[in-house]
Amino acid sequence: MAAALVPALRFLIKGSLAGAAVYVAYDQGLLGSGTQGAEAFRKARAALPPAVQEWTSYVGWEVRTGQLPHAPQIDFSPSDSWNKGVRTVMSALSVAPTRACEYTVEGWKYVKDLVK
Repeated sequence: MAAALVPALRFLIKGSLAGAAVYVAYDQGLLGSGTQGAEAFRKARAALPPAVQEWTSYVGWEVRTGQLPHAPQIDFSPSDSWNKGVRTVMSALSVAPTRACEYTVEGWKYVKDLVK
């Protein structure tokens, strides 16, 4: 009975963590529009250096100016990435009928060659 309880407990813990991650992403606006995602990213980028400073002081490390590397500058636009993904999907869908016909012809040729 204990052996069956461990997988169920693991599933509940993993499900809870996944649910919490989705909730935090939704609460911070990451699942909204591209503008909301960009704003959430700007907030995270502004909060990162103070968070690192607080964490190092909590751990007890003495941080002198220039001792820690600067946070990398990331130029990332969620709306541009979203638009690129949408364009890629639409492009694939637009050529899908043509590719399906090409693959069907190739498949029939392959089957005919196998039967000969």
